Amino acid sequence: PMTADITTVLDLETYPLNRPDTGAYRALVSRCRADLDRDGMFNLPGFMRGGAIEDVLRAAVPKLAREAFTHERLHNIYFRDDIPGLPADHPALCRRRTINHTLCADQLAGGALDAAYTYAPLIRFLAETMDMPALYPMDDPLARFNVMGYGAGEALNWHFDRSEFTTTLLLQAPEAGGAFEYRTGLRTGDDPNYAGVARLLQGEDPMVRRLRLAPGTLNVFRGRNTAHRVTPVRGARQRIIAVFTYYDTPGRRFTAEENTGFYGRAG
Repeated sequence: PMTADITTVLDLETYPLNRPDTGAYRALVSRCRADLDRDGMFNLPGFMRGGAIEDVLRAAVPKLAREAFTHERLHNIYFRDDIPGLPADHPALCRRRTINHTLCADQLAGGALDAAYTYAPLIRFLAETMDMPALYPMDDPLARFNVMGYGAGEALNWHFDRSEFTTTLLLQAPEAGGAFEYRTGLRTGDDPNYAGVARLLQGEDPMVRRLRLAPGTLNVFRGRNTAHRVTPVRGARQRIIAVFTYYDTPGRRFTAEENTGFYGRAG
């Protein structure tokens, strides 16, 4: 792990994660919880400092060009081939193309992202905002955190997340495109709302919202019932984002099959 002072990586003046017994910290947790309730997400702009972002990009950009796994797939919004009770040609099952270039945690170990991912006050803060008893980093050397690059014409298409929430950190914004679009509360645990999903995929949902994040922003997103996508990137500059994966139980690892599917290698 990184020997550098975490205060050179994260803005702990604005976001006092290391001072949990202060009013400022409690106010931050309250604001994030309110944002989650209202929007299904919260954002912390400028969470990672500019110098740390530059360090990460200096390491990651050449690796994205040479070593990244290109993950390309056709999928529907559910990432499942069939849904019981829906005919195969139902518009909710329409398949779209997703493509990105992925670096694994072992390719960026020991840097600023590693330091942020394993920072115990951040993990505790995320658990508090989610109203969970605790969260834990993964033991998986590949899946703990990833860096994803999207080049011109590449996109992450409409989907629901399989996990309860997603934690991302934008490292580089593209020249154009690459916007985060989402539709809060499109379905519930009781109501899959297939007709509403079909309207969304046909571009007929007026409730879709668009978010343009600045580099350094931490975004925490409840994506299980909120459909979301990243629109195609335009221009020469890649959209580059880090994804942090935590679980409510310690010691989690992906299977060799899962790692091969996500990253092109078992370990």
